Amino acid sequence: MSDGPAEEWDNGNPERLYVVTGGRSGNPEETAIDLVTLVRARSGPPPGMAPEQAAILRLCTSPLSVAEISAYLNLPVSVVTVLLADLLADKRVEARPPIAPALLPDAALIEAVMHGLERL
Repeated sequence: MSDGPAEEWDNGNPERLYVVTGGRSGNPEETAIDLVTLVRARSGPPPGMAPEQAAILRLCTSPLSVAEISAYLNLPVSVVTVLLADLLADKRVEARPPIAPALLPDAALIEAVMHGLERL
């Protein structure tokens, strides 16, 4: 009986990770996937899909970061990045950078507004 993905996928075994990625290590220049990239599945997993990729599709019904996917699946980020690159190429997921924080106005402008309000 399995205790979950960590035991089922034998995470500590480097040979297993080699098989999961097909021997690929992923090149950071090839994809724009990093730890904070948000990933959302476009559909559920089809029958016969690799269990790790199917797990990613089931997890990403709402946007999750690559770091969160790695933590939930108990797989190294490098392995998750390779799997996501394949899913992106097959158009099974969509990825985007996180929403950038709003740009704050210049401090001088804020002070000018505050002084203007004080004079009212």
